Amino acid sequence: MQQQKGAYMSMSSSLNAGVSGLQSNSTQLSAISENIANGSTFGYKRVETSFNAMVMGSGAAYTAGGVAASTTRLIDESGALVSTKNPTDIAISGRGFVPTTWEPEFAAGGSDMLLSRGDSFRINEDGYLATETGLLLMGWPANQDGTIPNYPRDTADGLEPIQFSLNLSGDPTTSVAMSLNLPAVDTETGASGEPHELTVEYFDNLGRSQSITMTFTPTVPATGTSNEWTVVLTDSAQPGVTIGEYVMTFEDSRTAGGTLQSVATTTGGPYDPVDGTVLVNVAAGPIEIDIGAVNDPFGVTQLSDSFAPISITKDGSPVGNMVSVEIDENGMVNVLYDTGVTDTLYQVPLINVPNPNGLVPLNQQTYRPSNNSGSYFLWDAGDGPVGTVSAYAREGSNVDIASELTDMIQTQRAYSSNAKVIQTVDEMLQETTNIKR
Repeated sequence: MQQQKGAYMSMSSSLNAGVSGLQSNSTQLSAISENIANGSTFGYKRVETSFNAMVMGSGAAYTAGGVAASTTRLIDESGALVSTKNPTDIAISGRGFVPTTWEPEFAAGGSDMLLSRGDSFRINEDGYLATETGLLLMGWPANQDGTIPNYPRDTADGLEPIQFSLNLSGDPTTSVAMSLNLPAVDTETGASGEPHELTVEYFDNLGRSQSITMTFTPTVPATGTSNEWTVVLTDSAQPGVTIGEYVMTFEDSRTAGGTLQSVATTTGGPYDPVDGTVLVNVAAGPIEIDIGAVNDPFGVTQLSDSFAPISITKDGSPVGNMVSVEIDENGMVNVLYDTGVTDTLYQVPLINVPNPNGLVPLNQQTYRPSNNSGSYFLWDAGDGPVGTVSAYAREGSNVDIASELTDMIQTQRAYSSNAKVIQTVDEMLQETTNIKR
């Protein structure tokens, strides 16, 4: 009787082992089905199934354990990059994720931040850079001059959904830098004393083109050379108003001849000898003009016999329509206007986590950080462990259809074998039942 009971228990454990085999192979078949279904889904990461033996006991009477299946989504395994024609289709070449969100009003705490390997983004009706399903790309907003402030790197604070103005856009001019030469011979005894004029365009607060006229008048001495000039600045938006007047004196030494020695202020903002700037107030507000520091050979100089404006650079832009948006390999979001001006409005950072496979997978090939993934850190694209941003590209699925079909055949055979075990145990139990009769 005891032997019959032991045999019954052994067959019962065999039945349980067969059932666990069916369950585990069913899990693998589900993973294979999902992989095959998403073989052409951009950014999809395949699911891999692992089997682990279950040991029930190690006594004199053997008891069959069984098998348990576990699944892992291989997020750290990249797919091939596929070229597209949309400049805001982006993929990541290398390690990292871009920040995204479903919420236009992104919370400062960053709880709504999702990670993505890229997607097809286009400007929607509200000006956001979004996918067709409404997933929004996020970035750090740039300063007016296109530089990116120092944002925290271990938090989502500072990130915001990328949004563009769909109206006309223009920026006022706030700074001008110049390099020009004044003729030294004009400050010698007997010179004519004729002034030289230079007109510098700027853009006001309404995007209109205005100008600052700079009139340089030499000081002609009774004897020798003065090396001195008076510059008067006027604003086209304020006719007849002098916005600045300065007396510039130049060096005539061997080592620094022709460079600025000093600048005396008559009217206007004071001259900074270190930065080489003066601040004047046009009708639209203050503009900082860089004329060169003391002994700076690249600002305003006095050499030879020619009046020669060399270069003038300024910020600001006229009003224009947005023509296109592009994202470069460093994650900079650049906007081109029909005026020919290009502005940098955002930077898209790349996010790194120690264990990408520990991220929580969500819909739309997005992921949420978890304890298993480790803490995230935001990098500039191309720095540290992260890769670069590839525009005009999408990341393909990392599924190999041929391998999945092969695995499906093997899984089918394993499932059939476990079903055969259950069938055999059922027949043996039936024989045991017949013995008891």
